[in-house]
Amino acid sequence: MLGQRTSPSVPEVIRVRTEDNVFQRLEVLKRNRNKRHRFGEFVLEGVRGINAARAHGWGILALAYAADRRLSTWAQVVLTEQKTATHLELSPHLMEELSDREDSSELIAIVGIPDDNPDRIALGRAGAQALVVIFDRPVSPGNLGSIIRSCDALGADGLIVTGHGADVYDPATVRASAGSLFALPTVRLASHNEAGAWVDHVTLDLGGTRPQIVGVSGDGDLAIDEIDLTGATVLVTGNETKGLSAGYRAVCNTLVRIPMAGAADSLNVACAASIVLYEAARQRRRRVTVR
Repeated sequence: MLGQRTSPSVPEVIRVRTEDNVFQRLEVLKRNRNKRHRFGEFVLEGVRGINAARAHGWGILALAYAADRRLSTWAQVVLTEQKTATHLELSPHLMEELSDREDSSELIAIVGIPDDNPDRIALGRAGAQALVVIFDRPVSPGNLGSIIRSCDALGADGLIVTGHGADVYDPATVRASAGSLFALPTVRLASHNEAGAWVDHVTLDLGGTRPQIVGVSGDGDLAIDEIDLTGATVLVTGNETKGLSAGYRAVCNTLVRIPMAGAADSLNVACAASIVLYEAARQRRRRVTVR
């Protein structure tokens, strides 16, 4: 694994001038989800993401930069302070090849993937009732990243991603989350069965009060403003193409819909999740104000 050294106080500098094994590993981490999870590492690019990873204590294993490029004060500070990270000095053309940006980034980080343990999700953010979102079998990394961002912004305690779908650590997902991936516990579980078992488990943590499981669907019985979302709640959104699976429909207590006008009969899943999360946040603010 990159970054494992006997002396963490002095960064090891690896100079990469050709598409050698080190560079090929970086490329694989970007393109291949199976190798990402096998190695337990992913690629992170951009000032916002790297700052967020550092601020929230994620393990940065390596930092890549272009040889002979004059680095900004920010980049120099990161390289100086991130003493546990291996430094990868790439030829400029290799840095350009690795970067997803038209003007290659100053730094690209290799970050360790945390365990998919739902215990990472601390319930009751800022003293509120528990609020967790489940996204089943996401198709688009962009949608997944956007939902992570909305969960973070609108007060969710965490996100659970189930089934085989877009990868949480795909570069497009990480980019779309705009740094929120590092603030919001996001874990993967195999299916609705494991998600249901997790709800059973956290019921004990909540003093025996089982969270309501609310599915979001166009054929929901209730409009989102007709259900009380101020208590402990798990919101479930389905696959972009097929919606909620039969398994999730069976475990949900209620299905809710977003009232719509005009010709549209559905919304992008990330938009729909944001609307429902906002309604939950609105109700919770109102409840606090009324008290």
